[in-house]
Amino acid sequence: MNLLTELVAFVVAIGVLVVVHEYGHYSVARLCGVKVLRFSIGFGRPLLQWVSKKSGTEWTISALPLGGYVKMLDEREFADRPNSISPDDLPHAFNRQSVGKRIAIVAAGPIANFILAIVLLAVVYASGVSEPAAVVAAPPAQSVAAQAGFQGGETVLAVSAANGNGMEPVRSWADLRWKLLSAAFDHRHVVLSARDGHTGNAGNAGSASSDYSLDLSHLQSKDLDDDFMSRIGFEPGGGTLRIAGVEAGSAAQQAGLQKGDRLSAIDGHPVDSASSFITYVKAHAGKPVQLQILRGGPLPDAGKDSALADEQGDAQSAASSTGTATASTPQTLTITVTPAIQRDEETGQQVGRIGAALSAQGPSVEVRYGPLESARMGANRTWDIGVYSLRMFGRMLTGEASLKNLSGPVTIADYAGKSARLGPSAFLSFLALVSISLGVLNLLPIPVLDGGHLLYYAVEAVTGKTVSDRWQMVLQRAGLACIVALSAIALFNDLARLIHF
Repeated sequence: MNLLTELVAFVVAIGVLVVVHEYGHYSVARLCGVKVLRFSIGFGRPLLQWVSKKSGTEWTISALPLGGYVKMLDEREFADRPNSISPDDLPHAFNRQSVGKRIAIVAAGPIANFILAIVLLAVVYASGVSEPAAVVAAPPAQSVAAQAGFQGGETVLAVSAANGNGMEPVRSWADLRWKLLSAAFDHRHVVLSARDGHTGNAGNAGSASSDYSLDLSHLQSKDLDDDFMSRIGFEPGGGTLRIAGVEAGSAAQQAGLQKGDRLSAIDGHPVDSASSFITYVKAHAGKPVQLQILRGGPLPDAGKDSALADEQGDAQSAASSTGTATASTPQTLTITVTPAIQRDEETGQQVGRIGAALSAQGPSVEVRYGPLESARMGANRTWDIGVYSLRMFGRMLTGEASLKNLSGPVTIADYAGKSARLGPSAFLSFLALVSISLGVLNLLPIPVLDGGHLLYYAVEAVTGKTVSDRWQMVLQRAGLACIVALSAIALFNDLARLIHF
């Protein structure tokens, strides 16, 4: 069922993005008076075709839904048949348009993707979305977060602005991650204003706020990946961590842990993050650790539980989060458990494992903006992501960032399915992100892509001469080789993620 969801979500996502991109080319071409011969969604054998009586454009839906194209009338394609074009159609040929019109037609595709992203993000911001609150879990010792003074339980309220003028509010964990990622990319020091102490609810006020200075200047581009926040010691906190399942014969069962037990501390350190708990257990293979737990008391609201994770970080079904705890008064217990020694398949190192699945229930906030602010936020976020993508791609070319950051169709399909299962807001946000990536990719000055054609027209605008057919052929082949190489790397990264290579 998950595979079917991923396939359907992937096809829908690609279909929407391709239609929007190609319609950008089509609409501006029509406005400029260019005759469009065909508008195709997909490649290969046509499944459905019809011809517009008004424009004469042939509309096609083809068998391979991994792209599309708009074919315009161009005399260069009829060089061996110069008389096959009607004299009435010659003024409507693409090659006879001014360089300004040709630039507008080619640039319209990526611009359409950016406009789509702005609209999608504005809809998400206006409709409201529930996101994890910006509550920080206890950071590992010597991490950037720990060196800044974070102890766990703080709610981040604001981050110093990039221009150095004042503070920008932080509305959620995702907002915090983006602001810190942008600062790290610029190698900046930032100041975080945070409300102290475990509030358990991001909306609670009353605790004093403090400023924390965060030094992100030493981070390298290779550190700015999906694990960026963990690398600097930030994990979502302020939640409730419960035992969601115990494996038969495991160290957890032998120690007496039960399904429904609430974890409050490990070796005296508060725990409110599944990842920090797992990291601590892995680091204590074969060494006894003391768990402070609460047994009994009211059951959690199952609808607010996050996905479960065992000590290897595997996602499980949230349906198993209902435990054996009762509505009686909770008991405070101390249980000693010795993590079993196990080889980590990814690193090859010996790690600890107690054989228990965890259920994390963290505080969340409803993020919602007004219509005008939603549009502004959508435009700002589209710009920020676009600029970040370009800069990251540039650093990959210079070797400052890892090529592992490239993703291919398998990863996109995986995220499409996951976001679709999370709900409309998550899927729309995913569509916006991929739409921005598609727009940025097509603007790269690589022949074959829109950016390559824009480069030709820029040269023509400056020199007054078109790039020769011979040079265009050479550059097209070089551009195609670049695209094939990038696609191969992206596909390799997809496969490496699947098999943990």
